[in-house]
Amino acid sequence: MVANKTIRLSTQGNCDLIDITTAVAKEISNSNISNGIATVFIAGSTAGITTIEYENGLLSDFKEMWERNVPSDLTYQHDRRWGDGNGHSHVRASLQGPSLVVPFANKKMTLGTWQQIVVVDFDNRPRNREIIVQLLGE
Repeated sequence: MVANKTIRLSTQGNCDLIDITTAVAKEISNSNISNGIATVFIAGSTAGITTIEYENGLLSDFKEMWERNVPSDLTYQHDRRWGDGNGHSHVRASLQGPSLVVPFANKKMTLGTWQQIVVVDFDNRPRNREIIVQLLGE
């Protein structure tokens, strides 16, 4: 059986991290599927999905890591072409990746104790985002 769900949210951009673990768990709980996998996918080329321990120190470390590795103040060819200043956002999102697969059993995700699912919005402005949750199982 396959079920498709959508989670909509607003973000602030600039490496905004939003914990969506509870929202994904709710979609699994409300489905007719007890055991399977949940694919969590964000539509858009300036955001990504990952897991992290959602605590303030690590959230700051995560944001600082992106600034060290893909600085926002460099000149990107994308910015020269389009003038929107979010070339770094596209590069960061492509490295992060747009999706994650999480197994679940008895309607419970098999995440680790300190593991949460997060949306990371790398864009340079607030956005409305759509996360597709596709459940596959029995």
